[in-house]
Amino acid sequence: MILDKFRLDGRVAVVTGAGRGIGAAAAIALAEAGADVAIAARTQSQLDEVAEKIRTTGRKALTVAGDLSDLSAVAGLADAAATEFGRIDIVVNNVGGTMPNTFLTTSSDFLEEAFRFNVSTAHALTQAAVPHMLDGGVGSVVNISSMMGREPGRGFLAYGTAKAALAHWTRLAASDLAPKIRVNAICVGSVLTSALDVVAQNPEVKAKMEAATPMHRLGDPTDIAAGIVYLCSPAGSYLTGKVLEIDGGLIAPNLELGLPDL
Repeated sequence: MILDKFRLDGRVAVVTGAGRGIGAAAAIALAEAGADVAIAARTQSQLDEVAEKIRTTGRKALTVAGDLSDLSAVAGLADAAATEFGRIDIVVNNVGGTMPNTFLTTSSDFLEEAFRFNVSTAHALTQAAVPHMLDGGVGSVVNISSMMGREPGRGFLAYGTAKAALAHWTRLAASDLAPKIRVNAICVGSVLTSALDVVAQNPEVKAKMEAATPMHRLGDPTDIAAGIVYLCSPAGSYLTGKVLEIDGGLIAPNLELGLPDL
C-alpha cells in the first residue's frame, strides 16, 4: 500500500529545537510514523513533555537539554543518539532564528551570529551524524529554512541571509552526500508557534497576515511536520537537494514590521 511508504519503523531520528513548535510537532510525527527520536532544546521541562508524547506512540525518546548555539554540544548530540539507539537515520535541523533588526543596527557581529545559529549548527550536527548514517547505509537530513530566505522583507536582513544560505547549503550538501544520504529543506511560511505569539494575540494583525496569504490562514506546526515525514520516509526517496515550500502560497512577506524609512 502507498501509505506503507510513509512508515519509518525501526528508524532513529534526531530533532533539534524540539521543545515546542515545529520541532516538537516533527518529533511526535516521526514517532507516530515509527521512529525512535532524540530531541534537543534548551529547556528540559519542555523536552520532557514532548518525550512523554513520543512514548505514548510506543516509541523511545532521548532528551538532551543544552545550548544549541554551542557547536560542540550540537555535534555531541549525534553521538548521544547513536549511543542510546545504536544508529541514526534522520536528522532534522530545526534550531535557528534571529530577531528582526534595521539595516543600520545590523552589525557584522549580529550577521555572523545569525549565520552561526542558523547554518553552522546544521552543519555541525549533520557532519557528526553522517558517519552513523553511513553505518546504516542510508540517511535523510531535513533543514528548516524560511520564505524570508527567498523573498525580501524589511528588517530581516540577517535572518533572511542566513536562511538563504541554509537553503543553498542544502543543495551543496546533497551533492556531496548523494546517493546514500539525502539532504532536503523546507521553506517555511508564517507558522503559529511561540515566535508569532504577538500575532496570535492580536486579531487585527492576524487577520491582515491571513488576508495576505493565498491560503487565507497561517500555518500550523503539523503542516511542516507532515512535510518532514514525507521527506524522511521512503515516499520521498527520490528527492535530494530540494527546498520544499510549505508557506500557504506566499510570494511576498505577509508580516510588516512597520520600520521607519532611513
